[in-house]
Amino acid sequence: MRAITVRDRDAGVGGLTLTDMPHPHAAENDVIVRVHAAGFTPGELDWPATWTDRSGRDRTPSIPGHELSGTVVELGYGTTGLTVGQRVFGLTDWARNGTLAEYTAVEARNLAPLAADIDHTVAAALPISGLTAWQGLFDHGHLTTGQTVLVHGAAGGVGSIAVQLAREVGAHVIGTGRADHREVALDLGAHAFLDLDADDLRDAGEVDVVLDVIGGDVLERSTGLVRPGGTVVTIAAPPTVRPRDGRAIFFVVEPDRARLADLAQRVRAGRLRPVVGAVLPLSEAASAFAGRRRTPGRTIIQVADESGSRHP
Repeated sequence: MRAITVRDRDAGVGGLTLTDMPHPHAAENDVIVRVHAAGFTPGELDWPATWTDRSGRDRTPSIPGHELSGTVVELGYGTTGLTVGQRVFGLTDWARNGTLAEYTAVEARNLAPLAADIDHTVAAALPISGLTAWQGLFDHGHLTTGQTVLVHGAAGGVGSIAVQLAREVGAHVIGTGRADHREVALDLGAHAFLDLDADDLRDAGEVDVVLDVIGGDVLERSTGLVRPGGTVVTIAAPPTVRPRDGRAIFFVVEPDRARLADLAQRVRAGRLRPVVGAVLPLSEAASAFAGRRRTPGRTIIQVADESGSRHP
């Protein structure tokens, strides 16, 4: 099968190559999925799990990408809850070969059924962004109706979904980002928008929750805006400061089949709109990792069309 692989940690993005790899093996409780569309996180090449397995052993050549939408083609021993031919989407294990490939092995519990009326490219944009937004806002931030939330990167993958979820729950939403992302954020439901390059973050006023995907100076400046009892939630790096009389939380997204199913239902009902910025073939995945495109939303790699035929 064709796959994007990495072998040399020092080579970075330049080490990504499109190669032939063996067909994956379905271990106990696994399924093999024919990948139609895949998502990735640009920083994956810095993650230890991209290079070693859970025992610390080298696992190169490894296949990056951890989000997928596709069709089940094989069931491992003991696998229940899914069937061959079923459309699914979900999140793969960090320390196993990923989704920038024509086929991948996934634990069945990390996949949710996908309705026929949701396009694979839309579904592939949901798992990490959707689960991160939900877990950050509600499981860790405890955001509730009437509170104010500051969402950094409001037109990006996580931020765009967070804006919509926070708005639906009845929160006051302030988004941030680059100036050319203002209209996207406001269209998604943000009540206000701050340009991180030109505006003063203090113009946001006091907030109850900060959802951060940037880290560094932006995270530190945001901490001072949090009301007593409020929370800063970040996925960028463990915070070095915390709000006065508040909490500062760093977390890594966790798979959640039931929440994935809920997010998909929101998409079907028109209550949630994942922002897909670009759809590229597998052959262009390396350039996508390099971040040469600066479009709002997620860049998705289309591996196969709806019929399962290889995408050029």
